[in-house]
Amino acid sequence: TMAAEDQAAVPRVVSILSALLERVAERNDVVAATTTTAKKKKAVSAFQGLTKPAISVGGYLERIFRFAGCSPSCYVVAYIYLDRFLRRRPALAVDSFNVHRLLITSVLTAVKFVDDICYNNAYFARVGGISLMEMNYLEVDFLFGIAFDLNVTPAVFASYCAVLQTEMAYLEHPPPSIDAVSPTSLLQHCLPDQEVDTAAAATKSGCHRHQQQLTV
Repeated sequence: TMAAEDQAAVPRVVSILSALLERVAERNDVVAATTTTAKKKKAVSAFQGLTKPAISVGGYLERIFRFAGCSPSCYVVAYIYLDRFLRRRPALAVDSFNVHRLLITSVLTAVKFVDDICYNNAYFARVGGISLMEMNYLEVDFLFGIAFDLNVTPAVFASYCAVLQTEMAYLEHPPPSIDAVSPTSLLQHCLPDQEVDTAAAATKSGCHRHQQQLTV
């Protein structure tokens, strides 16, 4: 059917990234809900919304894919940028209140770096369901958040692809225990000095920081 063909047209990287981020957001929602009021000190962030968007993370990322025309590579680079952003802001936990804004901004930043032709901020704002003023502000905040570290070497790109491939294997064959941890369920998955010689180095490093961020 045409609907099935449309669904099949969505790159696997979009599905994997949305599943990964949806899981971490849900996990952090639970953690936040069970944290005592005295301990609740959410990081002040321009990305933090007052309410949870009605659209799911998967639906939102698919919407970005449908309308923004980004190449599949953009989503890998967006994942890299998001990792860099969270490394520099460890107090910020990805949850249902900020994940959508983090996604649209990281993809916007990535498409400008990766693709030769892309839509402007006004168009991305409409796709993301936010105002142009907010889109511009989030972009600037994000760029300063990653210290304008936009370069992605082939080795780093390959290492993050390897992480997403491992995540795909986890999604296809999840462990029986609900408390089990995905082998790649960390945005900060420890790239030595942000540079690795091979993709295998990333998956064998075993260095998982900020486990509260991306655990199942």
